[in-house]
Amino acid sequence: MSCLGDLIDTAKTFRIEEVVQKVLLRSTRSLYNYKARKEETRRRPQEPPLDKGFMPWLGHALAFRKNMFEFLKGMRAKHGDVFTVQLGGQYFTFVMDPLSFSPIIKDTQRTLDFRKYAQELVLKVFGYQAIDGDHQMIHSASIKHLMGQGLEDLNRAMLDSLSLVMLGPKGLSLDASSWCEDGLFHFCYSVLFKAGFLSLFGYTKDKVQDLQEAEELFTKFRRFDLLFPRFVYSLLGPREWVEVIQLQHLFHQRLSVEQNLEKDGISNWLGCMLQFLREQGMDSSMQDKFNFMMLWASQGNTGPTCFWALLFLLKHQNAMKAVQEEATRVLGEARLETKKSFTFPLSVLKCTPVLDSVMEETLRLGATPTLLRVVQEDYILKMASGQEYQIRRGDKVALFPYLSVHMDPDIHPEPTAFKYNRFLNPDGTRKVDFYKSGKKIHHYNMPWGSGVSICPGRFFALSEMKMFVLLMVTYFDFELVDPDVPVPPIDPRRWGFGTSQPSREVRFRYRLKPMQ
Repeated sequence: MSCLGDLIDTAKTFRIEEVVQKVLLRSTRSLYNYKARKEETRRRPQEPPLDKGFMPWLGHALAFRKNMFEFLKGMRAKHGDVFTVQLGGQYFTFVMDPLSFSPIIKDTQRTLDFRKYAQELVLKVFGYQAIDGDHQMIHSASIKHLMGQGLEDLNRAMLDSLSLVMLGPKGLSLDASSWCEDGLFHFCYSVLFKAGFLSLFGYTKDKVQDLQEAEELFTKFRRFDLLFPRFVYSLLGPREWVEVIQLQHLFHQRLSVEQNLEKDGISNWLGCMLQFLREQGMDSSMQDKFNFMMLWASQGNTGPTCFWALLFLLKHQNAMKAVQEEATRVLGEARLETKKSFTFPLSVLKCTPVLDSVMEETLRLGATPTLLRVVQEDYILKMASGQEYQIRRGDKVALFPYLSVHMDPDIHPEPTAFKYNRFLNPDGTRKVDFYKSGKKIHHYNMPWGSGVSICPGRFFALSEMKMFVLLMVTYFDFELVDPDVPVPPIDPRRWGFGTSQPSREVRFRYRLKPMQ
């Protein structure tokens, strides 16, 4: 308790007292639920195997947080495709059989709730207090503005932003004969973040200032990103808690509705959602927090995904050649002219089956989301095998597709290998027929989640990532500083949080192709 007291004394300006009170309240509730569960010493009929661990209340929380993937792999080997584990006073039932996912994802009886958990998470991480109807509003706005004509408009803005970020405010700014060196992860993450931020939140009349703001914001965003996993798990030290609250406050200011009024070109998608919140009577300070949440949701995964995509292409020259040939086929021999921006018809994004397969394979290997549902009332889990399990009210049902689907050798032979054409049929069309135990499987790749929790911005995210990769293979020469450098393992702290990140940086060099 002394650490909490010190934290309150040193950060009163950021109202950390309220944060501490909320943490203590959640801990009290978790302890109450734990004690209530402990009182039932006898297992109910048909419940999944329960593994509580050796530590009271904590259960397996430390092992889970240390390496979620290895922990769940061990639990599946020990208990099978369905098991319940105790994590910090809460009980999670993991379902590892993808043939049994559909009833959980569809849940026509609405017994399994996603929204309550999501609302608690965004309140903790972004300070945003959700209101009735905003989850549906986000999906409706995304359908309207991130598909069809709305998506084309945003893609056009993204292409302009990528030109600004990669070439500078005056067009061509790099000497075509000069190589630049950078970390591949830093390069991809910073370019995608800055271009995405400018596309969504607009510009002032000073493009140099806009670029500088985007660069400064990325530095802060990256720091928040590094603290994010332990923040979610409430494992930050006192000084880190202060830093996180400071970063939250900074983003609320820099993304404020008041500052956005001074900008042009704010995306229709964001504008539509903010209009809804205003009509519901939400004050401007909470709208600022909503902006922070949407910045994270839209830009937290695209850069890391592009890192993996470019690294896989650099490590597999047959894949690189196939993507380059496809780019040449749809774009021609494109070359930049002095003081010109990137130009290519956005319609080509619909004509790249090879690149589509590369991105889908990259997401299979790199995306590690966890799908959680809170059980609203006692629930019967029906497995594809016919086996039924009783799940208690208040527990959580969890899916971890990376282990149970993406790495399943029955569904994806040689699952750890990058195969750029894994999602292509021999005739070049998209492959959608995958099987497990001889049965066709619907959920064969789940990087975007599924059901009520599916990513509403997935179409725009995929478009901007494809655009970036096409620009790189078309207009740039790039190579690894050390061609023999191995693909780095995934940072174990990032399991379950969207796209994974590498445990170490990979150096590369790049230059614009000579002009003609």
